[in-house]
Amino acid sequence: MRYAIALVAISLTAAALAAGGLGSMADDGPAPQTGAVSGQAPLRIESCLSPADMREEVGERRVIPPVAAIRAARTVIPRAEIQRASLCRYEDTLVYMLTALRRDGHFVHVIVDARTGSVSGQY
Repeated sequence: MRYAIALVAISLTAAALAAGGLGSMADDGPAPQTGAVSGQAPLRIESCLSPADMREEVGERRVIPPVAAIRAARTVIPRAEIQRASLCRYEDTLVYMLTALRRDGHFVHVIVDARTGSVSGQY
């Protein structure tokens, strides 16, 4: 019986370590807060543009290119991998919604103003 309990305890500890529940050495540390306040509900994005509409907006120079938005997001989350960039409507303006995967395995959403290229927030 003791052997079975010890085996279960070791298995649960190994699973917690593998899942990163007890911390990991690859942790990027606390994410810097810019614009968004933790504890609040995330921003409600009204609708996102199709890729064709995004190309049209960029082509007519109404918004910055997605590459510029990615560069701006990397100033806030430098070692994260950008997974998705969408041009979306928020209130009366257009913003880039960038989803990034940090090295510790957590997803971070960064919001970049599509006209100015400044980081509006993250959550």
